[in-house]
Amino acid sequence: MPVLTLDQDQFLARHWQREPLLLRDAVAGFKPPISADELAGLAMEEDVESRIIECREPLWQLHHGPFTADAFDRSHPWTLLVQGVDRYVDAVAELLDLVDFIPRWRLDDIMVSYASAGGGVGPHYDLYDVFLLQGEGERVWRIGQRCDDNTPLLPHPDLKLLADFHCQAEYRLQCGDILYVPPGVAHWGVSVDDSTCFSIGFRAPKAADLLSRWVDSRLEQLDASVLLTDPDRNPVGEPGEIRRQDIQRAQAQLSALLTPEEDESWFGELVTESETAYAEITTVNAALAQLRGAHARVVLVPGARVAWQALENSIRVFANGSSQLFPPGLRTTVCLLCKQGWLDNDTLQGTTVDTGQLLRFLLEHGGIDVD
Repeated sequence: MPVLTLDQDQFLARHWQREPLLLRDAVAGFKPPISADELAGLAMEEDVESRIIECREPLWQLHHGPFTADAFDRSHPWTLLVQGVDRYVDAVAELLDLVDFIPRWRLDDIMVSYASAGGGVGPHYDLYDVFLLQGEGERVWRIGQRCDDNTPLLPHPDLKLLADFHCQAEYRLQCGDILYVPPGVAHWGVSVDDSTCFSIGFRAPKAADLLSRWVDSRLEQLDASVLLTDPDRNPVGEPGEIRRQDIQRAQAQLSALLTPEEDESWFGELVTESETAYAEITTVNAALAQLRGAHARVVLVPGARVAWQALENSIRVFANGSSQLFPPGLRTTVCLLCKQGWLDNDTLQGTTVDTGQLLRFLLEHGGIDVD
């Protein structure tokens, strides 16, 4: 099992969402869990999201998969990018344990890229945190300026490449090195030779989505007969005028309606929503019956988003945007499932009614499967 050499507290205090950080030999003895040829094989699959970016001056060219074998025979520098490889290759998914000090619900996926000598995706910035773990070969990464929506981009129909890149640091990464890049920081990687890179990306919910979900949650609980009140009104000189005091009064009353409520499920349901198309599993009853087998176990579905929240007298479990309350005694079971990704037969021996209901919920909402 790969281990990340990192002072977690120091990293979170100084670098997370703030500054880039280079970690030399961060994963000592790292052996890439997927080869360039195997990655190319994935990119030929219909249900796998893949792209090729080719550097042909003066334009960068983007091609979408699935690809055929001849797509990988190119004369210009090029890069193959495959999204969500952790959902298809267990050994790649194990790399998530390197960064398990960050909540799993913040995870996006592990994108794996292969680049020929001189290949890259151009100067750009992302809206998410990313750990760039170097696999085979070497890449030179340049760190640039802070960027936002006002940063000039090159004219391109598909790619958001920076019109200007101001290099502030340059690093040559070898196998096992990691470069952390926070959101909004320009970066530009160029492959020295044939190389692979494992990009562990973390997403954050949009503030607009959070606000919308929170307000929707409150509206569901709000008495429709509640009206705006103004018992403190003073005489007006102009009957058609909307005064500043009217707006402030309305804002104050609305703010009072948005005070934290007991039901906080809206947050967990939002951050565990998933666009992943899960493979069809056996019927729930058949899956539960299968668990009676001597060697049966449950495993998290690759790419599934499962999380939990401790409450005063219960726990709330989330699975791909849905939630349900369970007795607090299931906390250890849920915690173990989220941490290691599976529960074996020994753990499930003597399954209680509550545990059965938990497993049924997770099966129904695509969180687990029976192995």
